[in-house]
Amino acid sequence: MGARDVTEEHRASTPLELLFDLCFVVAVSRAASLLHHAESAGHAGTAIVSYLFVFFAIWWAWVNFTWFASAYDNDDVVYRLLVLVQIAGVLILAAGVPDAFRHHTIDTVVVGYLVMRAGLVTLWLRAGRHDSVRLTTTRRYALGESLCMVGWVGLALLGAPLWSFLPMMAVEMLVPAWAESAAITPWHPEHIAERYGLFTLIVLGETILSSSVAFQAVVDADQADVTAILTAVGAILTVFAMWWLYFGKPHADALEGGRVAFVWGYVHYVVFASAAAVGAGVAVVVDSVVGHAHTSDHAAAAAFTVPVILYVLAVLFLQSYLHGRQPDRVVAFVVALALVGAATFTGQPVLLTGVVLAVLVGVLVAMHERDTTPVE
Repeated sequence: MGARDVTEEHRASTPLELLFDLCFVVAVSRAASLLHHAESAGHAGTAIVSYLFVFFAIWWAWVNFTWFASAYDNDDVVYRLLVLVQIAGVLILAAGVPDAFRHHTIDTVVVGYLVMRAGLVTLWLRAGRHDSVRLTTTRRYALGESLCMVGWVGLALLGAPLWSFLPMMAVEMLVPAWAESAAITPWHPEHIAERYGLFTLIVLGETILSSSVAFQAVVDADQADVTAILTAVGAILTVFAMWWLYFGKPHADALEGGRVAFVWGYVHYVVFASAAAVGAGVAVVVDSVVGHAHTSDHAAAAAFTVPVILYVLAVLFLQSYLHGRQPDRVVAFVVALALVGAATFTGQPVLLTGVVLAVLVGVLVAMHERDTTPVE
């Protein structure tokens, strides 16, 4: 299992990686659904804390495999079998999401992680046997991830409170930095950018699903509800604009060096978690419109607008970090964010947010055309 060529052309996601992502759809959907129902019931505070922890577990499991596969995927029989073991772990993790979310019981999630880590640690040790240049790096990954699992098992056995998970989460995120300090693994920029883009599409799918729920609420109603119709339209506009904003600038060309990759990769936690939460927020607003929510209209609106703001801020940061800060673009983003925040206190938060983001996309497109049009 030798290292892959970082200059390999047309490096694309494999069918096995796509199957891996497909299993994560289940976990993401469950987390977003639980957030939706808890916020609709008026338990936003505890729900958000639970959601952030659960989504970290989902995101970090995906991150660990994605970066390894970018560096060492040789697609032989042993590799495929060990990845399938990790996929089984993903499904176990997904089964534990409800208990982790509602009761802060991480037993099932830890079992899922144990299965995934068994496959991944074996792959790291196997990579070390064939990549002598990065033997120390691969061994550090294997050791660090194994020790982290000991920590998670200990917390599960002790029934530790939620706050005690934070140190372990921090340690988990330090393992790659420690391992890569010995020698950087040969991850492929185009491949990594594509993998992150595909996962962005997965989380945006939650908003598309919620948009369909809004349209279904209109169909099921005895008479057309204008507010529900406009909410559905606004949700569609929002997800279209979110897609455009993320993919408006290329990522791969600027992904050079370990520090840039670490910052870029870790900030995506905000991108992914907020994008899925937008879908939950749409569903909360729909519940409020049809009278099924046990929370105020403004709280329901905030369940949607706040994750939208976080998503747009994260995208703005990533684009500025990779391509440099452009004052006119920053001003356009800031104005749009202020208007989205103000939409929280209106009767049509989803529609107004969708319109604002659509206008923002139009402004950014006009700026791009202006900057790329040759001066005669």
